[in-house]
Amino acid sequence: MTWSTVYKREYSAPEVSIKEILRYARSGEEAKDVVTLAQECLEEAAGVLAYKVCFREFDISVSGDQCDLGFVKVKSKGLSKNLNGCKRAIVFAATVGLGIDRLIMKYGAVAPSKTVMFHAIGAERVEALCDLFCTDMENELGPITRRFSPGYGDLSLSMQSDIFRALDCTRQIGLTLNDSLLMSPSKSVTAIFGIKDSGDTEEKEDKCEICSSINCPFRRV
Repeated sequence: MTWSTVYKREYSAPEVSIKEILRYARSGEEAKDVVTLAQECLEEAAGVLAYKVCFREFDISVSGDQCDLGFVKVKSKGLSKNLNGCKRAIVFAATVGLGIDRLIMKYGAVAPSKTVMFHAIGAERVEALCDLFCTDMENELGPITRRFSPGYGDLSLSMQSDIFRALDCTRQIGLTLNDSLLMSPSKSVTAIFGIKDSGDTEEKEDKCEICSSINCPFRRV
């Protein structure tokens, strides 16, 4: 591989977690009717979801809270902690496509419960895609850190623009960014993770432990 090149991959549907979908839907219990609704919405969404990732490797350096990522220099204690000891990193963007957004719009005015569930399904699906991609990368490259996204902790959301330029996301996977730094399709993720030395087997921290947003409703810890 020539790492100056942006690569892209398409995946089949990752394994579904109903528990995660209900967590994103903020459902406190797995009531039968809620689970049934989730399953019905999953069946409807299955035909419109498209799992795409584009990515690129960069040489990086970290000093204190200063991170030189090869395509941008940023200041972030959270990111520097996550990348500590790494000399290389993968920057990637992932999306499950516009189909889920269309379903959210379709039911927005007529079935609020379905709208909430499609939002939750989209969130679970893109996170599952990211997990699958990161597992692939770990199998190919060796130990990696947790992925870290713009907007996590003290990492500015403005880094989205730099990632889009570095990956050419629109041409690669049809992902766009508006002036408010919101992505379309909405169920998309940009992130970076470090590639550890082969001898580094330290357990990765949960991404919620890395993020300082303790009041996030989706926080696990």
